[in-house]
Amino acid sequence: MGEYARSSAIARAALLRWPNARVHFVLSRASPYAGASPFPATLLPSSPTFHSAAVVDLIRGWRPHVVVFDNAGRTAQLKAAHQQGARVVYISSRRRQRRKAFRLRWMRLIDEHWIAYPKVIAGGLKLLERLKLSLLGGPTVRYLDVIMADASPLPVPVRGLGGGGVLVIPGGGTGHPGAEGATGAFLAAAHQLAQRGFETIFVGPAGDGPNRPDSTHLRIIGALPQSELVQLMRGARLIVVNGGSTLLQAIACGAAVVAAPIAGDQRERIRRCARVGAAVEAALDAADMALKAKTLLEDEPARLALARRAAGLGLADGVQVALDALARFMEA
Repeated sequence: MGEYARSSAIARAALLRWPNARVHFVLSRASPYAGASPFPATLLPSSPTFHSAAVVDLIRGWRPHVVVFDNAGRTAQLKAAHQQGARVVYISSRRRQRRKAFRLRWMRLIDEHWIAYPKVIAGGLKLLERLKLSLLGGPTVRYLDVIMADASPLPVPVRGLGGGGVLVIPGGGTGHPGAEGATGAFLAAAHQLAQRGFETIFVGPAGDGPNRPDSTHLRIIGALPQSELVQLMRGARLIVVNGGSTLLQAIACGAAVVAAPIAGDQRERIRRCARVGAAVEAALDAADMALKAKTLLEDEPARLALARRAAGLGLADGVQVALDALARFMEA
């Protein structure tokens, strides 16, 4: 339940490791991925967080061994899973959800608390958090760092990037208040870089801006499976992204990164990466993104230093972290 992309990546990997396992999702019927999910799913009128009775009934009827609440859930839902003997995993990706997971009554219901971002972004355990963990003896806390599902370990050459070029990935910017034109800003930045002669690939919808390349140096493609996107990242010379999960994926690939926030919580995330020298912050403005990228592309020592610092963070593959944690319950 909750953040579908992350949860589905973990679910796919779990089925590869435990082919006899069964996976069931609880999704909002209104979500864009509900109809295309490859997993059996219970569809609710809106977020499962708001439909405790239906979630509790499903848990009691299905009697799962493990229930994963990804950035979502109510006390009644966690309690139902705990009472049925299921192991409870809670994933927090925001401060508010992390605080909820560290409430004493929730800590007594949770077996594993996975923090969705690396320590450099989310921050280490605070004194009060450590005291509570010591008092209760759990739950186990892990950092997922970055989700790199189904990624090939080697970059695959892609027409348009040649020996390395610029990859522009706006992500889901249109859904955030105040960032309705985010995709168009990223697309305009891609056009500006291509017009300056840089080989550029734009990955995402082009509906918010000019969708016909006005330069032979620009290629526009739609959304890609994460495995293909990660391969593109590994072959890129520089990546322009938003401040969501794609930012961390780009850093984990050891790329030079320029990042612009499309949501309020992304600004601080980008600044934390910038403070450790793993990314360059830009405004959500085509000219500023293009300028920051151009400056790095024309200063090879600076670009290489940025990429080295990104790789030096040594971000772990969160899917593998999750599988290792689930093995405690699946292989007991």
